[in-house]
Amino acid sequence: MAAPWLVPSSVLGAEGRTPPGGRVGMGFIGLGGQGSGHLGGGAWTYLPGGYLATEGVQVLGVCDVWRDRRERARDMVNGYYAKKTGAGAYRACEAYVDFRELLARDDLDAVLIATPIHWHALMTILAAKAGKDVYCEKPTAVTLGKSRAVAETVRRYGRVFQAGTQQRSEYGEKFYRACELVRNGRIGEPKCAYAYCPGGYFQADAGMGRPVEVPEGFDWDLWLGPAPWRPYANQAHAHLFGDGGINWGQHHYDIVQWGLGTDDTGPVEIGFEDGTLAYRYANGVVVYGGPCPGQPVGGSGGACFVGSEGRIAVDREHLVAEPAKILDEPRGPDDVPLYRSTSHSRNFLDCVRTRERTICDAETAHRAASVMLLGGIAMRLGRTLRWDPAREVFEGDDEADRLRNYALREPWRA
Repeated sequence: MAAPWLVPSSVLGAEGRTPPGGRVGMGFIGLGGQGSGHLGGGAWTYLPGGYLATEGVQVLGVCDVWRDRRERARDMVNGYYAKKTGAGAYRACEAYVDFRELLARDDLDAVLIATPIHWHALMTILAAKAGKDVYCEKPTAVTLGKSRAVAETVRRYGRVFQAGTQQRSEYGEKFYRACELVRNGRIGEPKCAYAYCPGGYFQADAGMGRPVEVPEGFDWDLWLGPAPWRPYANQAHAHLFGDGGINWGQHHYDIVQWGLGTDDTGPVEIGFEDGTLAYRYANGVVVYGGPCPGQPVGGSGGACFVGSEGRIAVDREHLVAEPAKILDEPRGPDDVPLYRSTSHSRNFLDCVRTRERTICDAETAHRAASVMLLGGIAMRLGRTLRWDPAREVFEGDDEADRLRNYALREPWRA
């Protein structure tokens, strides 16, 4: 076998365009549609050519439990570097079945995790403990306990973390502008917000089909990992162990939290009004886990904010206000600007180099995920819950508290 090959710094843009020592060695865990898009460019990744074509990045390893995915990704990476250098066939990138072997590499700086959702938290925690920075797709976790553990582990090990809630950076800054206007009083005092999405939750006993033989080249046991054991039944989709708003929910609640200025806290009560989830915050603001009456804008990852003097609704395609003149008001001298990023993926790379916090760091991501997961628990139990956002426990409710975590399947440990 040829020894691992390092791409010359000139190929990676180091000649005056990348700070000394600025090469970021990356690994990719999970190479389905989202992961392969981050690697080589694709939908929802918003980085032309992906990280592979980004100056200052070297892709060192790819990992997936599907053999064809990891080998295809490895060959793509090696072919790209070989063509760019004109040096023929080289093995610049290794393919891995087990992500722990990838994390063990000393030359790896960061990983991008785009696996099935039940793996997100544990992989992030193990990556942080291995000294790697992490970009992880949403949801950050499928339980409240593991979501908090992600934030604590990232902080304890001094790692950079970016959640894949890219709306803070992308879509022409619609979300940035909406939240900035709300935060600076353009709709008056916020009264309520609409998240257009219900809560989401971990479902250990998700319905199973008829067991069939595991396909050749697929490690089903490793795909399950910490999730409860079940036979393979043609069910290996990313959200198998999730229900409700587990897929889109964190996008929506992330924007709600940003606009309300609650990135470091959460609701104190989760209940229902006319069958719709209602999250009540300590300041009296109520967030509804459904659409805003009479306002169609907000369904594509967005939210609607209603205040004493107007409303603003935003999603990936629209930014509207009532009265409309709100959107035309210039920034005032006393306005407080929000964290601004025009590329979610590049923001992660910049922070890997500077060690500053990302636009959607681990604590911010945890709080957005928490709102979604709190709603999911309320949905499962069908009753009002009291929540202490400082201690992150349910008040006087042992049954709800038990749903903050689930037991990991042996031998997996955080």
